[in-house]
Amino acid sequence: MDPLSVIGLILGVAAVLGGNWLEGGHVNSLLNGPAIVIVFGGTLGATMLQTPPAVFFYAVKMLKWVFVAPPIDHKEQIKKIVGWSALARREGLLGLETFIGEESDPLAKKGLQLLVDGNEPGMIRDSLEVEIYARQERDLVAAKVYEAMGGYAPTVGIIGAVMGLIHVMQNLSDPAKLGSGIATAFVATIYGVGFANLVVLPIANKLKSRAQAYSQARELILEGIISIAEGENPRNIEMKLTGFLDG
Repeated sequence: MDPLSVIGLILGVAAVLGGNWLEGGHVNSLLNGPAIVIVFGGTLGATMLQTPPAVFFYAVKMLKWVFVAPPIDHKEQIKKIVGWSALARREGLLGLETFIGEESDPLAKKGLQLLVDGNEPGMIRDSLEVEIYARQERDLVAAKVYEAMGGYAPTVGIIGAVMGLIHVMQNLSDPAKLGSGIATAFVATIYGVGFANLVVLPIANKLKSRAQAYSQARELILEGIISIAEGENPRNIEMKLTGFLDG
């Protein structure tokens, strides 16, 4: 669990509600059904309209990365790669065949299979780089779904504000209806701007950073596999791959 994501979301919402309370306002004043329908429904509809189904549902699935990062353990991966390298030097590349069935990471499994099949380092690099690039692009495109929401939400909030003002203008002769129209106008703007800047835009940026970190972990595997293919000394491989470690 990422505590910063949880704290950040709670702090952002609490700051708005707390500021409203300090100004003498009430939470009920920020609750408006029509504004909720206009802003959140309109934002979701516009986003779904521009996004292919596969990308949209992948973005929904990827949302969990905001709070739970994908498992990345550089030290453990380096240890495994160095072990593979040592075994390959003792028994040859065919000795790595037993690890293919045991390996859970798809990229590492593919790299081991390419090694065992005796492919040249250049061919192995090309094959794994295509997979890394494709996965990174897929993750970044999914993150942009939330970025799109952040672009639409304030504009839809303005639409809600204009609709509220239209309602006010149509009922100038009935003071009892003026309050609800004005409330919808201003609350819709708050919902749109707040939802964009406190929720979906931060989510988009967090997912982009997660995608980049995941891609870097894939590159570590790539460099390790290539080093084994080139017959490098296990100690040299370990020293090279420690460059991927944080700090």
